[in-house]
Amino acid sequence: MHDTRPVTVHPARNILGSVGVPGDKSISHRYAMLAAVAAGQSRFQNFSPGADCASTLGCVRALGSNVERDEQGAVVIDGIGPQLRSPDVPLDCGNSGSTMRMLSGLVAGQPFTTELIGDESLSRRPMRRIIEPLTRMGAQIHSTESGCAPLRITGARLHGIEYLVPVASAQVKTSLLFAGLLADGHTSVTEPMRTRDHGELALRAFGAKVDRVRNTVTIEGGQTLHPLEAYIPGDISSAAFFLCAAAVFPESNLVIDGVSLNPTRSALLDVLTAMGSRISMVRVEEQHGELLGTITLVPGTAKPVTIAGAQTALLIDELPVLAAIAPYTAGLEVRDAGELRVKESDRQSAVTQNLRAMGARIEQTDDGWRIPGGQQLHGAEIESFRDHRIAMAFAIAALRAQGETLISNSECVAISYPSFFADLEGLLER
Repeated sequence: MHDTRPVTVHPARNILGSVGVPGDKSISHRYAMLAAVAAGQSRFQNFSPGADCASTLGCVRALGSNVERDEQGAVVIDGIGPQLRSPDVPLDCGNSGSTMRMLSGLVAGQPFTTELIGDESLSRRPMRRIIEPLTRMGAQIHSTESGCAPLRITGARLHGIEYLVPVASAQVKTSLLFAGLLADGHTSVTEPMRTRDHGELALRAFGAKVDRVRNTVTIEGGQTLHPLEAYIPGDISSAAFFLCAAAVFPESNLVIDGVSLNPTRSALLDVLTAMGSRISMVRVEEQHGELLGTITLVPGTAKPVTIAGAQTALLIDELPVLAAIAPYTAGLEVRDAGELRVKESDRQSAVTQNLRAMGARIEQTDDGWRIPGGQQLHGAEIESFRDHRIAMAFAIAALRAQGETLISNSECVAISYPSFFADLEGLLER
């Protein structure tokens, strides 16, 4: 990602047509990590092509698994069982907090010391949320004074714990379940509110027994995983950009094929429906516990929406694009979104700054925004902050603006969706 030229986005008249989106990032990360500790060869079609998941594959390879793509483009991983190999070099997690947090759970149970490093952005993101519970399980973890990467993890024979997660986080939950797989006894993780459940579903797909009672998930240590062959559903967080674009053009008609319909990820569809869009889901099927199907969206009469509490936690990746289109809707209020400040960028401030640059009225609160509807924006120079979701969100906002919009460092979309701008262009009616 060395090309730093801005991309220019021109206004459009409509969003029309069908598109498939890349494989789900969250599932891809988890499948790759579990494949490494399974005994045998796993194969994944539609594995995420983004740089974040490439970081996970690089780490898995450094820990002893052979990783390659076959003639059909599927990712093939030769697992070596629960005891991984000591890496010769630090594990480079790139920009991926998912890689660093979840992989820490697996290496914490290994009989060697591992160093996990990341880029400048990742090195500012909070890691105490995994350091504290993994230390309680028996690992030794050294970080910077502020609790950030690089992490130096000396693994141990772990013991299970019962842990109440202070801040709802699917990454933390998954990290502890992965550690619990390698620990003695049982490990229970209780969330303050429900988060995406891809970790639990992935563990079950690989043959582990995982129990859930309300917001508590429990795994027994010492279980053996078997290899898995799977098709990874399209990423609904990537589909969100096209769905939000279609929602603000009155004559749009959008079809997205083969996308994840996991109930813990479908809050976006609920919000777009509340905003007035008409959404239908067809050809729904289940594969290894994950639902996928085809989504169609046509816009309707706009209505104001408030996002708060548990819904905010479920929508944390989609909030930037929902805020970016909010001026064109009947209005949006977002609360309880303080977690946006510690993502790849301070996404709360990034959204505020860029919407104001486009002429929007927006009130930034301590943990969200109030954005009036019925506004007309103009093109502007947009700062992506090298954050893929900010770049893509404002590419969508630019489609309804007057005049052209320039988005800096747009190459950052390769973190999750390398073909985003090409796929978007294919849906535009000008």
